[in-house]
Amino acid sequence: MSGGMHVAFDLSFTHTEGRWARPGSWVGRTFPDVRMFQEIAVTAERAGMHLLFFGDGSGIPDTWGGSIAPAVEWGVQWPRQDMSPFIAAMAGATRDIGFGLTYSSTFMHPFYVARLLNSLDHVTGGRIAFNVVASSRSADAANYGFDQLLEHGLRYERMEEFIDVCRALWDSVPPEAILMDRATGRFADPALVSAIDHDGAFFKVKGPLSSMPSPQGHPVLVQAGNSARGIATSAKFADVIFGFGGPLSAQQRHRTMLDEALVSEGRDPAGVGILWATQVIVGRTHDEALARRDEVLEYWSEDAVGAYLSHNAGYDFSGLPATIVLGELASSVAAAHATPGGLVGKLVDEYGADHAMSRAEFFEHGWQHATGLDNTVLGTPESIADALEENFAATGSRGGYMFTTPLPTPSGLADIAELLVPELARRGTLAPRTSGALLRENLAA
Repeated sequence: MSGGMHVAFDLSFTHTEGRWARPGSWVGRTFPDVRMFQEIAVTAERAGMHLLFFGDGSGIPDTWGGSIAPAVEWGVQWPRQDMSPFIAAMAGATRDIGFGLTYSSTFMHPFYVARLLNSLDHVTGGRIAFNVVASSRSADAANYGFDQLLEHGLRYERMEEFIDVCRALWDSVPPEAILMDRATGRFADPALVSAIDHDGAFFKVKGPLSSMPSPQGHPVLVQAGNSARGIATSAKFADVIFGFGGPLSAQQRHRTMLDEALVSEGRDPAGVGILWATQVIVGRTHDEALARRDEVLEYWSEDAVGAYLSHNAGYDFSGLPATIVLGELASSVAAAHATPGGLVGKLVDEYGADHAMSRAEFFEHGWQHATGLDNTVLGTPESIADALEENFAATGSRGGYMFTTPLPTPSGLADIAELLVPELARRGTLAPRTSGALLRENLAA
């Protein structure tokens, strides 16, 4: 990635946590009406954005108290659709913007995913990115027949093999193998189409892929691990990193660790950008932005907060004692094969492993974490653009931002696309996007 700022919408949660209900939400349309997503795609493309990103999870959050009831009642991280058919519909309404689709290497089979992504790359004309995740949520694991989560390191070993298989499959039918010679009737050269005969620790796949070579050959590969193990894996194959937001020091540490890992893999760090997850509330004035922030505070109940935190950590926080030692809690989370990052990791970084806090204090931090208001960039288009430019320079000027908003859909997203992104373009900060280009080319611009 060059020095230009690339920007994306994270559309993983357009309707959850009350975004469907508050003033500024759609009237006359409800999730999952595909026309909602087509409108968002057209708006984002018109603004000059590069990517629409869809995270995913296939389980209803049930970690908090062992019940799905709070998540179902309050719409916490639920419901979720498989977004592949929605992407096909959005592609038909747009020409240039890219689409990032998420599947889990922990649960899925690489042949199925490689074939699906190849097909979507054809449908979109070369605009597909694949966000591969190592799943850490017990609700998802139970739906795929797992009694417990795989150990953290094993999840990344499986991911590495998963991507190796996908790459081999995508390469098993090279473009030069396709002849389509009308004079002779020969469709392809069999000498150039070969089995991959993969037999590894997690997968056994004969191949070749039963599909035509796609416009990009391989989709753009995205990975989001921010632990030391996750960063080491992303350095092996990722074209783009989905980086978690947070303090500048944590972002700089991630960038430094990634650069070191890329060099160890023989890759050029200048070519791998990080799109930082960034929650934004834009107002035409600062007071308007503050008023919109206050709307968010009205939604969250204690059960909604608990369901959100427990699901995303893969650990049940409902049984926490009256006093918590952060390092001990982090060890308990790790022992459960849950994610060591998230809120607990953030608190350890901020206060230290030996710090003790009350249960009430933990959930106060949890409320801020669930709403994202502890890490929200808020203000006018000009002030937010100032903050993004400063942060972009401080984190290496490679990549950009994956925007989310806690505000209702579509008004919160529209404000970003119609107020903030044009301000970045006016300043010359926004990376160019070439009409008709492959997603890989636009992200490299």
